[in-house]
Amino acid sequence: MASNGPELLQLPPRDAALSGPLSPSLSPGSGSANRANPLSSKITSVLSTSYADSEFRETLALLDARGTSNTAETRRQLRLDAQKDVIDSTGQIIGEFGRVADQLRRIGATVDRLNKSYQEMKSHVAASHEATAATLEEASTLITQKKNVETKQQLLKAFRDHFVLTDDEVASLTLTSEPVNDQFFTVLAKAKRIRKDCEVLLGFENQTLGLEIMDQTSKNVNSAFQKLYRWIQKEFKTLNLENPQINPSVRRALRVLAERPSLFQSCLDFFAEAREQVLSDSFYLALTGLSASGAKDHSVKPIELAAHDSLRYVGDMLAWAHSATVSEREALEALFLSDASEIAKGMQEGRENELWRLMADEGDEGPPEFDAVKALNELVDRDVSGAARILRQRIEQVIQANEDVILAYKVANLLGFYKFTFSRLLGSDSKDAVLLQSMTNLESEALRQFRSLMRDHIATLQGEFQHTPADLAPPDFLQDALKQLSAIMQNYDTSLASSMTKSVLRGDRKAEDADDEDSDEEEDDDNEFQPILAESFDPFLAGCENMASRIRSPSNSIFYLNCLLTARSVLEPYAHFTSHRLSKIQTAVAQHTSKLAESQYESLVEESSLEPLLSSLATLRGDVKADVEKVAKLEPTQPEALLASSQSLDDFLPSAIMDALDNLKHLQDARLAREVTEEAAERFCTDFEHVEALLVLADELREQELAKGGKAGGGGGGGGGGGDEGEEPSLRALFPRTAGEVRVLLS
Repeated sequence: MASNGPELLQLPPRDAALSGPLSPSLSPGSGSANRANPLSSKITSVLSTSYADSEFRETLALLDARGTSNTAETRRQLRLDAQKDVIDSTGQIIGEFGRVADQLRRIGATVDRLNKSYQEMKSHVAASHEATAATLEEASTLITQKKNVETKQQLLKAFRDHFVLTDDEVASLTLTSEPVNDQFFTVLAKAKRIRKDCEVLLGFENQTLGLEIMDQTSKNVNSAFQKLYRWIQKEFKTLNLENPQINPSVRRALRVLAERPSLFQSCLDFFAEAREQVLSDSFYLALTGLSASGAKDHSVKPIELAAHDSLRYVGDMLAWAHSATVSEREALEALFLSDASEIAKGMQEGRENELWRLMADEGDEGPPEFDAVKALNELVDRDVSGAARILRQRIEQVIQANEDVILAYKVANLLGFYKFTFSRLLGSDSKDAVLLQSMTNLESEALRQFRSLMRDHIATLQGEFQHTPADLAPPDFLQDALKQLSAIMQNYDTSLASSMTKSVLRGDRKAEDADDEDSDEEEDDDNEFQPILAESFDPFLAGCENMASRIRSPSNSIFYLNCLLTARSVLEPYAHFTSHRLSKIQTAVAQHTSKLAESQYESLVEESSLEPLLSSLATLRGDVKADVEKVAKLEPTQPEALLASSQSLDDFLPSAIMDALDNLKHLQDARLAREVTEEAAERFCTDFEHVEALLVLADELREQELAKGGKAGGGGGGGGGGGDEGEEPSLRALFPRTAGEVRVLLS
């Protein structure tokens, strides 16, 4: 069989459908031989084994780990060794489980003992519980009651702390012996909070507690406000507004007292009365150097020492009033305006809570909202009203005693400046202020005095209006009036610049509207100064015009031009507020200049003896043949007349310009006199050019006619020579002057 083994072993084809690689495939005919061949079976078994199985690989790894050598003995004993190892391992496991079983038996015995002990303890606890159940129930009840009591104590303490004032707090609020300090304001704030929170208590069914607390708290709050009111009045009596460090408690007290508008207003009235008296006494001391008690204060220089200088006297009094008003406002700003919002809020709340406000109809809007700035301005005005009355009396005395026109205007202008200053200080809406009304009335009275004095002065000059100066110069009364007007305008201009009226009244200017703004400002200034010009300038100029109307021309124009030019030279430096009047003067100057030019032209025509020639040729035109034909037929162009005119013109021209200027020798503006004469001479030359052109055209027309009427031939030539001797000379030969020569001689 061994020899036949290799022959019977057949390998399967590569594409045989077998599950494992190298698996033997035997032919059907060799089945009996394979069963009888153990080697073939062995090989078949080996070849059928899958070495990709994980268990097989683990088995090989285990054998390798045991260090088993691959010998025949080892391979034969491998199964036995494996079984022996399994039996040994099983024995060890059984031994271990035996020990575990012993431990479990001991644990079971221990658990039985514990259960027995637990049952014994449970029986003891049940017995103890039955014995102490009543005591525990009573203790639990007591603990619950204790917690309820503690809770009520906490609620009562919180309620007392929130809704009840202590005796010390009540004393701090109501007793006048207690100071008004931070504690007072803290307690007052607490009392007001209690009164507000009592509204919550009134929401319950039982309102007795809430009503009682609210009633008691309201009494304490009212007493506190009364105490605060009296304390503020006391502080106001000793308050020094000149001290920059004003007591902060006073400001805080005013903020709090604002919640009672009636008390707050009473405090302001009391303060205003006290300050009015203080400022009145201070003003009297500044005026006289004597205090209200009559004591002499040597540290003060009385303003009355300057009473002889009315303007300085009035200026010193107004300066004192302005300084006092500024100081008063600054002090009151620190006292009231720094807390204006809180004062306004407090007054609004106080008004809303007043009884009559609560009873008012819903449609009633009530009092207006508190305006701190307006109230401050009113308070300042009330403070200085006493001094303002004294100031008005003193200034009225100065105005009534004054007899100087310029001084009257300076006083009026000074009053206007301070009126504007006070209006800025007290606000533009404080038109009813005593100080502003005093300034307005005093300014009006000073202007009335100025107008009255000016009219009296004009009345005294009525006689001078009848006599015109021989040299046609401006009369003395006009010179004096212009001097006064110059002083008035200088004073007005100085006041206008210092008051900065333009920048304040019209606000900041925009760059693109600067030109329009400037013109508007000049318009306003002009309108403001017009009444002054109407009183101090117009009557005198009107008198000069009347005087000019009573004299002959051109003396009337020369005289009035001298007056106008003198007036214009005075007004021009102040053109920014006299532009309207300057424009009227310039119009009048132009009119009278035209009259003078016309008069000069007529004088030139008359003295040159060309008036008949110029007037007869003025209506003729050189481009019309019929007019040219008429030239030689006119009477002034006849040879004798034309020759006489030429001779008169030759006699006139050498001294013509000097004679013309001599006619205007009384005109004080030499440049204007020369311009007027040059204008008249230019007009004369223009007319002369017209005459010259017509004469030339007439001569040309005559020559053309003679050429057409002449005969041809030598006899005609010889006769022509004899005819030339008997012909009339040409117009240009009789009147040889040219326009160029005349223009040169008149230049």
